[in-house]
Amino acid sequence: MDNQSQKVKVLIKDWGTKEVAPGTLVLELLHQASGKLAKETLAVKVGNKIIDLNTPINNDMELKVLTFDDAEGAQVYRHTASHVMAQAVKDLYANVRLGIGPSIRDGFYYDFDLTQAINPEDLPKIEEQMKKIIKDDLPLERIELGRGEAIKLFSDMGEKYKVELIEDLDEGSTISCYRQGDFIDLCAGPHLPSTGRLKAIKLLNLAGAYWRGDERRPMLQRIYGTVFPKAKLLEEYLQQLEEAKRRDHRKLGRELDLFSFHEEGPGFPFFHPNGIIIRRELENFWREEHRRAGYQEIETPIILNRKLWEQSGHWDHYQENMYFTKIDQQDYAVKPMNCPGAMLVFKAGMYSYRDLPLRLAEMGLVHRHEKSGTLHGLMRVRSFTQDDAHIFMLPEQIEDEVARVFDLVDKFYHIFGFEYNIELSTRPEESMGSDEMWEKATTALQNVLIKKNIPYTINEGDGAFYGPKIDFHLQDSLGRTWQCGTIQLDFQMPEKFDLNYVARDG
Repeated sequence: MDNQSQKVKVLIKDWGTKEVAPGTLVLELLHQASGKLAKETLAVKVGNKIIDLNTPINNDMELKVLTFDDAEGAQVYRHTASHVMAQAVKDLYANVRLGIGPSIRDGFYYDFDLTQAINPEDLPKIEEQMKKIIKDDLPLERIELGRGEAIKLFSDMGEKYKVELIEDLDEGSTISCYRQGDFIDLCAGPHLPSTGRLKAIKLLNLAGAYWRGDERRPMLQRIYGTVFPKAKLLEEYLQQLEEAKRRDHRKLGRELDLFSFHEEGPGFPFFHPNGIIIRRELENFWREEHRRAGYQEIETPIILNRKLWEQSGHWDHYQENMYFTKIDQQDYAVKPMNCPGAMLVFKAGMYSYRDLPLRLAEMGLVHRHEKSGTLHGLMRVRSFTQDDAHIFMLPEQIEDEVARVFDLVDKFYHIFGFEYNIELSTRPEESMGSDEMWEKATTALQNVLIKKNIPYTINEGDGAFYGPKIDFHLQDSLGRTWQCGTIQLDFQMPEKFDLNYVARDG
């Protein structure tokens, strides 16, 4: 049979099946289905992979269209905008070296290395150049190169940061790049078919960012922007930003004389008398609710010996986020977490199965070395009081106790009017413990969510290094989400600290 007469079948989810000739581009297929569909689709998803609309179809497949209403579609849209901004900056400034330019929640950014400082008053000029590139409707072409070819290409262009990224990849890797007009960038994609698909853009602000987040590396200039398919959506978003500034807790903290920050202690909050009044009332409420729920309060030291942190696993898995000191020529660490202290409290007692579950609660002051660029008011600090609980229980009590904790967290958030969504965060690459323990712990948490009929999403690889967790993401008055409460199931600590109880058989 003539190959030209053969057809491939493509099932477009929610739109039906189409037959096309091999080599037909995804965008051409969508036009055959519906002009409106082709206009609104930004990329498509085949299995777990998102691909460009300029990708040829050579096999039978099932695909899902992604529009701006889909998070993954919006990501493709914003990522393309970051490439357009990079092209605009290279058009306007000499000797620009490119860092990275990803999409982020509600927008995008790009990092630049150039001798000339970019100022806020320069942003409209860059915006205008972006609009010109968008008006030119330049096609975005995907190019795949061998590792050596890619290194030579970006070396010839003077893009040393791109060369460094390529050199980190395996020897036999295929390197993808995207070209739009005379501009070419290292990128895995996917992207929009052409720059003309972008509509309402706005550059927002500037910041400094260390290359690859390393304080020992060069400081690059970062430009943040946002983009929407309609001017009305951009206008609504900018109004939301203004409202966010008005409600910013850092601004309210100053105006109401609640707290302050000082250069003598960056990331370490100072609470003022007015702030302490609010804080103490919240603490009193916390204590009463925990007492009713069957918890006993404890307090553990802020500084503990290095041996403890080696035993807990923090020394190997969390050291870069910890602060250290010496006492009597021995190494000590300021606690980043309360868990090891609670283990020692349990270990100091003698318990039988009749005493379990034992619920211990603590308002523990912890310190974590967060990078200076990530600090944000009271939302991201280097010292904070963690309202923690450690529940020691029998294996058969796990699901009941997790359900009780869930109900307690829900009660707190409900009282303060918070809406939230749930993520189940699973085993990260850097972790400790056996596959069997992780499977057992993850299944236990999942069972609770299923039995309580609670909607949740899986957050692959974002668990703690010692166990999976249920994460509560709170929604603020402006619709933004913040990860707050967590329920973690830890099979590791009892083994590491040799914690025991007397069972029914003695």
